[in-house]
Parts: sequence; C-alpha cells; structure tokens
Amino acid sequence: MTWKECIEGYLEYLEYERGLSANTRAAYARDLEKHVASSAVNPDKTTPKDLSRFLEEIYSQGLSPRSQSRMLSTLRGFYNWMQEEQFREDNPATLFQNPRIGRKLPAVLSETDVQSLLDAIPMEGPFATRDRAMIELLYACGLRVSEVCHLQRSLLRLEEGYLIVTGKGDKQRLVPVHQEAIKFVRLYLEYERPHIAPKPAFSDTVFLSNRGGALSRQSVFMKLKSYASSAGITKSISPHTLRHSFATHLMERGADLRIVQQLLGHESITTTEIYTHVSAQQLGAKIAAHHPLNKKTK
Repeated sequence: MTWKECIEGYLEYLEYERGLSANTRAAYARDLEKHVASSAVNPDKTTPKDLSRFLEEIYSQGLSPRSQSRMLSTLRGFYNWMQEEQFREDNPATLFQNPRIGRKLPAVLSETDVQSLLDAIPMEGPFATRDRAMIELLYACGLRVSEVCHLQRSLLRLEEGYLIVTGKGDKQRLVPVHQEAIKFVRLYLEYERPHIAPKPAFSDTVFLSNRGGALSRQSVFMKLKSYASSAGITKSISPHTLRHSFATHLMERGADLRIVQQLLGHESITTTEIYTHVSAQQLGAKIAAHHPLNKKTK
C-alpha cells in the first residue's frame, strides 16, 4: 500500500465511521503529510525507530503539549487503522506516551434524543425497517458501524437474545440484544430482505443495499445524519456517537465497568474507563440542574 492510498482510506474512515469534522480531518491530514515528508519507507514498513526520529524532529520545533498529543494521536490512530485493515501486523506508535493534558470526553446523546432519533425513521418508506433495525442495533448493542455492516445472518441468535459479532482483529464476542431491536431485525428479515437479491458474496450478510451488496460505512453515516436532522438533533453525530451513548447510559444505570468492556469488545479496561468520566460528568450536570441549593430564592 502506498502512502496516498492509506491516507485516503484513513481519512474516509474518519469521516464516515468516526464522523469527524472537515477541520479535524484536515488537521490529521496535515500531520500525516509531515510524517510522509520525513519517511523513507511505505507505511507498512515504518518502525518505532522511524517514528521516534520523526517525533524528535517535530517536537524540537517548539510544538505545544496539545499539538504534540494530537500528532501522536494521529499516528497512533492511523497505524491502528492499518492494523485493523490488515495492512500491517503491528502498530509502531503504541510505545509512545502522550504529553499529559486534559482528556477530551466523547459526545453522547441523551436517552430522550436516542428515542427521538429512532422515532424519526419513517416506517412506511423504502428500506425503513432495515434502517430502523440497523440503528437500533448500533445503540442497543453498542456496535461499531463496521460490525453492523458486516453482521452475518448465520451468527444471529435472536431466539436466545444475542448476536455473535466479529470485531477488531476478527475476534468474536457475544452481545445481548434488547427485545425492541430484535423486533425490528425480525421485521426486516421477514418482510424486506427477501425482496433484495443478494450478490453471491453477500448471501449471509444481514443488511443489504438495494443492489444486493453490504451497506457501506458512508451510507450508514449519511442515513444517520439525515434521521438526526429530522429528529431535530442539532449536535454533530456519527454511528460512533450511538456506541458512546450506549456505554454511557449503561454506566449511568450502574453497569459494571468490566461488563461494558466486554460488550464493547475493548482489549484494555483503560479504553473503557473514559465512560466513568462521562457518566460522572452527566451526573454532575443533573445535580447542578436539580439540586435544591441551586434554586434561586425570591
């Protein structure tokens, strides 16, 4: 893979799966262009020593800790994406530590906003049941958009109330499914999917496009944005927002951190720990809004 091919693929992933803004993607692209300019090898051959040399070079230019952190996050995310896409076996950026700065918390929807989003899907339209089932699963199971796009019929266990999901590194995990999501998945499989002729390679794929192939991450992203707009949700959201919301709402309702880790398919508990901060922040906001001492007396 060339640098150009990899960077274009990564930026597409950031836009349609992570839902990052154009300005943020442009900043990541600039960081990667600096990396390319200093690299003598293709991205599948980069070593930790190469990254160390590059980081020392740019840090010497007097970058602020926040800019240093963003550069390292860009590199770590880029090589992590390459590893997930199986363009290389390792991530050479994992050995490097970010400068100590405040951690940015993920954006989440309220439970009311999630319900408004689901209710905004017009059930009489073409592929409406498919879209409702798909978005129900994104939230009800906390799935990554790529996991929904590649979900297999042979791995559905709806009678037992769970799915077998293939996540990062082709690792499979069991994920319980809420009955409401099961209802719409069954409606789609019974009434809509039989009318779509799947291409041979996608006969086992759950969610099909009108041409019989798997839905793309871009397609799911655009559908979600459209339904969010119809629901009157003004904040910028992506499929990952529903995953963040799923985890945060579980933590707010007292779920064990280890269980949330397993449901999300996180390798490390430290990745899941951010949701303890998010739920604490949400709780603080609720206390501030409703605490009797905050009520102004006349």
